[in-house]
Amino acid sequence: MKITFRSAFGIACCLLSLWSKPASAQVIDTSPNRVNTDFAISLPRLGTVKPRSTSEIDASNWLLGCETMDRDFTDYDQYKEYLAPLGIKRLRMQAGWDKTEKVKGQYDWAWLDHIIDDATKRGLRPWLQASYGNHNYPNGGGSNLGAGVPTSKEALAAWDTWVEAMVKRYKNKVVDWEIWNEPNFGDNLENTAEKSAALNIRTIDIIKRIQPEAKVSGLALGHIDLDYADRFFKVLADQKKISLFDNFTYHDYVYNPDSHYPKVMQLRAILDKYAPTIPLRQGENGCPSSPGYGRGALGDYDWSELTQAKWDTRRMLGDLGHDIETSVFGIIEMAYTNGPINRLNYKGIIKSDSTKRAIRPKIAYYAIQNVTAIFDHSLQRINKLSPSYNRADVPAGKNEVIYVPGTDRSLAVYGYQHKTTQKQVFTIWTDDYIPVESNRTKNLTFTFINVNFDQPVYVDIITGGVYDIPASQWKKTGDTYTFTDIPVYDAPILIADKSLIKFQ
Repeated sequence: MKITFRSAFGIACCLLSLWSKPASAQVIDTSPNRVNTDFAISLPRLGTVKPRSTSEIDASNWLLGCETMDRDFTDYDQYKEYLAPLGIKRLRMQAGWDKTEKVKGQYDWAWLDHIIDDATKRGLRPWLQASYGNHNYPNGGGSNLGAGVPTSKEALAAWDTWVEAMVKRYKNKVVDWEIWNEPNFGDNLENTAEKSAALNIRTIDIIKRIQPEAKVSGLALGHIDLDYADRFFKVLADQKKISLFDNFTYHDYVYNPDSHYPKVMQLRAILDKYAPTIPLRQGENGCPSSPGYGRGALGDYDWSELTQAKWDTRRMLGDLGHDIETSVFGIIEMAYTNGPINRLNYKGIIKSDSTKRAIRPKIAYYAIQNVTAIFDHSLQRINKLSPSYNRADVPAGKNEVIYVPGTDRSLAVYGYQHKTTQKQVFTIWTDDYIPVESNRTKNLTFTFINVNFDQPVYVDIITGGVYDIPASQWKKTGDTYTFTDIPVYDAPILIADKSLIKFQ
């Protein structure tokens, strides 16, 4: 066959087109075996947790990180179809002053309009952050993570104008706001607590003047610095502004997600001095699915998709067990190109690459679906849940629950009760180390005193597997239940009343 230059050129163009065309994103797997690991236990399997879309969930403890679109490190249109099926309604987004005001004095809202309009049409709630600075103004603050806040008179006036325009534009679609991001990031000495507090005050004054019903988050602490937080809160309290805030946020990246609660409680104690009724919110936290320096926090560990899923679900359920709202970071891997992070950030629960396309959901995506399907505001935490080594213990009050874990090892154990039926679910995992690649379990005997089950089942949160607990492995004496040979490992498992678990 004779190949002319023209035909050869056409073939080459066709091949180039096929090569360069992005692969289609993988659809969300809804099959019962959507997560396959080597997790193996002897209990009879009943099925798999049935995911719930946001339209099926009234309210819950969860928020989802959709950050970095302001710097074009992610593309909303690539992952938007994955949002509602995950089961998290509130989306943390950054409003991007520098992206909106590229030319001094001229706002281009088109990029943000598109995102806000689409998200709200899907029944989702943007939690919109006012950040970062703007290059058009002297001392206008940087436009990236770790940037200084605006400080000059001209820059602060321009900041005020932008915030006012933004709140007026979106007040009918956005109720939840946040001010700046990680002012104390890394070795940043420019953003003192006093400067950060001043920016928070001038910003919340604008938001509340335009939108009195707005819910505003302040602080956005990059790592828990107790002295910084104390000075920040003091400025707000001294100026009688602290009561304007609905919550104060922190981000604290630690290798063992359960290890930082003593420090969180110290932060809580500091806030209690100034505003004991205002909650803390965990505003950004996540874990990589692969190791690597230059990719953000926690890079110095041999992470995998499995250990990421363990970490993320432990963070979610650990925070729930402390009555702390929590935001998962983030929806998709982020293609950072500049700033202190300059490579692909693996913390996303959807796989991506340098083109920012959505490739496929990771194990963590499906594990988080299992959490959101079960834990919503129809459940309330059992506040008085105490460990004991004595199975004959008697609770001091009718609302107190005692559990005997049958081991000296450290366990995370939290309990919840359905507000209407009073049926209960308990979350359990070993919490004394960083998540590991092994799924080997240890069988333990648990006794719960003063609890309420009709038909208890066992749930593995990572795979979503729902298992029967045979009659030979549990017994009831009054309101005391003893479960024998319950497999426990370093990811959350549940002992739950069957009525609380919808499965397929």
